Amino acid sequence: MSHHYSGPDLTFPHGDARLDFTDLYVFPKPGDASKSILIMDVHPSVGLNPQGPTTEEPFSTNALYELIIDSNGDLNADIAYSVRFSANGSEQTATVRRIEGSTYDRSSNDGKVIVEGAPVSMGREAKITSAGEYRFFAGWRSDPFFFDTLGALNNLTFTGQDFFTGKDVCSIALEVPNSDLGSDRVKIWARTVDGRSGSWVQADRGAHPQQVPFLAGDQKAAYLAADPSKDVEFVSVFAHSLEHTGGYVPDEATRVANIFLPDIMPYEPKAQQSYPKNGRALTEDVVAYFVPLISNGKVSGDGVSPHTDLLSDFPYLGPPHNS
Repeated sequence: MSHHYSGPDLTFPHGDARLDFTDLYVFPKPGDASKSILIMDVHPSVGLNPQGPTTEEPFSTNALYELIIDSNGDLNADIAYSVRFSANGSEQTATVRRIEGSTYDRSSNDGKVIVEGAPVSMGREAKITSAGEYRFFAGWRSDPFFFDTLGALNNLTFTGQDFFTGKDVCSIALEVPNSDLGSDRVKIWARTVDGRSGSWVQADRGAHPQQVPFLAGDQKAAYLAADPSKDVEFVSVFAHSLEHTGGYVPDEATRVANIFLPDIMPYEPKAQQSYPKNGRALTEDVVAYFVPLISNGKVSGDGVSPHTDLLSDFPYLGPPHNS
């Protein structure tokens, strides 16, 4: 899995598949170096525990879905693109606010509305909303992540079978001008925030794939509720997991844990895009980076290839398989 199934025992955070953050992708807009594409995937169409399909409702109307930007390198939020969904029968619409400031506390009127009333795609057609310099999409899409999940769960004994072939995910894609990011060098992560209790509680967060299911151990709930500025507190937790997954000695395990943390995605729009140093494209083999690290070089990858159903234009994600 990527960041899929980030709740306890490979369940969903807060018991809600719609709050499960799966992947973050950040890359320059093809053909236009003045803009960037931010994609946050949530809500896998299929669960592992219990096995089977999740709800057809794409997004929770009692949640916030946020792309967070640190523009000055202090690991705190400076800008957030906060998405909230409303329902009208079986249809949903989205409102996007751009929020400036370091607080994670939210009210219903934070920030500036940049997209309003955007229709959510429930079928194969990608319903795209344009608003000034922004373009926005939200809805079901083919899951672009590729990984031999069952091989990973079998002690990294890979067979090259892509668990995510034919699977769908709910995507939030935002095209923004680079000037909107606040700096030429930024750090980005995503989070979901649960409002069902009457107050906003962070349910999930992350930037790099696969770290939570494999490395957060028994501190998973605390890790998901924290933010990158607190990630130093989880270095020992990650290191302990690495001693088991890769047979690292303690000092080396700590060194590798510090490669994974803090969990932010560096992004420099004007530089060459390449994971993990600068953003992440939809076709990059992140497993070939992650697995050798957690296995201490014993395993090089899973033998799975990128999906071929991606689009050449916004929102770039392929149409859903089940619509």
